[in-house]
Amino acid sequence: MRKYDFDEVIPRRGTNSCKWDSSPFEDILSMWVADMDFRTAPCVVEALVRRAQHGIFGYTHVPEAYYDALTRWFERRHDFVFDRNHVLFTTGVVPALSAVIKALTAPSDKVIVQTPVYNCFFSSIRNNGCQTVINELYNDNGYYRIDFEDLESKAADPQTKLLLLCNPHNPVGRSWTRQELLQIGEICLRNYVTIVSDEIHCDLISNPCLHTAFASLNKLFYEESVTLTAPSKTFNIAGLQVANIIVSDEEKRHKINKALNINEVCEINAFAVEALIAAYNEGEEWLENLKMYLSDNYYFIKRYLTENLPKLKLSPLEATYLAWIDCRATGMTSPEITARLLEEAHLQVSDGTIFGAGGNGFIRLNFACPRSMLQCGLEKIHKVLKT
Repeated sequence: MRKYDFDEVIPRRGTNSCKWDSSPFEDILSMWVADMDFRTAPCVVEALVRRAQHGIFGYTHVPEAYYDALTRWFERRHDFVFDRNHVLFTTGVVPALSAVIKALTAPSDKVIVQTPVYNCFFSSIRNNGCQTVINELYNDNGYYRIDFEDLESKAADPQTKLLLLCNPHNPVGRSWTRQELLQIGEICLRNYVTIVSDEIHCDLISNPCLHTAFASLNKLFYEESVTLTAPSKTFNIAGLQVANIIVSDEEKRHKINKALNINEVCEINAFAVEALIAAYNEGEEWLENLKMYLSDNYYFIKRYLTENLPKLKLSPLEATYLAWIDCRATGMTSPEITARLLEEAHLQVSDGTIFGAGGNGFIRLNFACPRSMLQCGLEKIHKVLKT
């Protein structure tokens, strides 16, 4: 028996939850935005309670214990060793992404994304006056691969300055292999394109896959890239707003730090500091139990679709808690599918088109929830989409 109760249904309506309180339907079932419906690790809750009991919440200094917890976690879990002096903290991976783009590009420069991909990549590029360049992933019977020939062509454009690498990939669930990452890195180095690796889902890897931090592959990749990390997805603490930017190159780091200050996202709060330290120092047992539960949820989806909706195809999952489901056999577009699920079943999932044109006909389903809630969601999909 597992030590932690992930089957407990915890009501979230009325808690100012973006995921649950943004719908007008009182009986909404929300399976869209990427946060989990589980309580965080007990060690995190205990650390926050201790801090709250102090009762004074002034401006916060980030202590050495923060950097020690961060660096030891990545060395222990991912064999990624980095200098704590190369770390910049901020309020989230999206603010980090925007600051990096602001720092390392000029307006009208080009930035490569590998679609279908996390939708905030597009807005971060657009908000900094840059052009989005698409290196479309190709769908090999549900398993997504990189079009390296196209990537080489796009990277060779002198206006192309950055590649936003989603590692692991949201929404298609890939955990890129060492060989794939090496090939990406070699192409970008040849063409003077800086890789910005968003590794927010790095701890949520499905067995037997392993996460490879891009910057860990060799010294040159570490020196030439920027890595974005956060404990938010791993420990379900996105609302505490904390993330880290790892950048070795001193000039790049200075520019990014300046951009963080210009954007005024250069401070983190007292609770964020305590949560990260507790999570990374004491949260591994909870995480391993969580991963087992998420794996069981994924296979529950797979069995359910096979038995009840065989025309819907579930992509193989190597990472994240986000199911990428091919619904093209229904003959409907993604906006049509999500609208019908919302209106007819009060089920909210993510429309595949927000991740790029290649997502049309797909939905993204967040399955980081109790099994009973997941079953209810699948039954709602069956009711609306059965053919």
